[in-house]
Amino acid sequence: MCPIITVLLVVKILVIDDNPVDRHLIGGLLGQQADMEIQFANDGAIALAMLPESTPDLIVTDLQMPVVDGLELVKAVKRDYSNLPVVLITSYGSEKTAIEALKHGAASYSPKSVLEKDLVRTVRQVLELSQHLAASAVVKNQPVPTNLAFVLENDLGLIGPLIEHLQHSMPEWSNRDRLQIGMAIDEAVVNAMHHGNLEVSSHLRDGDDAEYYRQIRERRQQTPYCDRKVHVQAEFSDQHVCIQISDEGRGFDPAGIPDPTDEENVQKVGGRGLFLIRSFMNQVVHNQAGNQITFTKIRPARESDG
Repeated sequence: MCPIITVLLVVKILVIDDNPVDRHLIGGLLGQQADMEIQFANDGAIALAMLPESTPDLIVTDLQMPVVDGLELVKAVKRDYSNLPVVLITSYGSEKTAIEALKHGAASYSPKSVLEKDLVRTVRQVLELSQHLAASAVVKNQPVPTNLAFVLENDLGLIGPLIEHLQHSMPEWSNRDRLQIGMAIDEAVVNAMHHGNLEVSSHLRDGDDAEYYRQIRERRQQTPYCDRKVHVQAEFSDQHVCIQISDEGRGFDPAGIPDPTDEENVQKVGGRGLFLIRSFMNQVVHNQAGNQITFTKIRPARESDG
């Protein structure tokens, strides 16, 4: 019998930060992962000069840097390397810049205050969705479905194939928009499963999140939580996509949602999903019961394919 050989696919990540201590911390956290190869740049200008010779699979960048800061870097990457995802490192004082960078094409962010528990998870989320995007090959001028509908169990493993299928239905959209739409769907479905159906509080993620995941595992086996479903409806045209995600939980008061763009909230992991959705989408609406979110993305006119 021939031995089974496992081939480890290594991804290249470029870490950009002008602070050597932070650069070492970020590189150390990612470098501990066996499938991640880390490169470094001291600022955005150096990073942009490196890209033609060695294009990474993902960039992790600080926002506040001399010469070329994180926002200018994101704009340049969007223009010249539109398939290259960027994850931001946010800190107090960089909130407005982070919002602009997300609107200009960054894929996600990780607060500097919680890097040790959050960075690797965030990077893997973006890499996974980028891989689904690459797998969802599109054909120009193919028929665009008008509506699609799905019913999901509370299983995170179902989200990737769902996003891949929906991304395949957007042939005229740029890859960067398709990635951001995928990120919004991912965050909204996770919220529907964990906070809606399983009723696990997002506040648990801001402390020791072991209790957060313990409750998720427990409630996936308990009634009534485990019997609840997530409903996803998607409406398409070549100019817009509208996604509606509903859960069967008890809901919440949408008026009581903290402002996710407030500088205090940007630095928390809990609430990041809504922050990303609002940054990526043109319109976001909750129903009165608080168990349904509808978001719409308008495709920019004459946008080139990315």
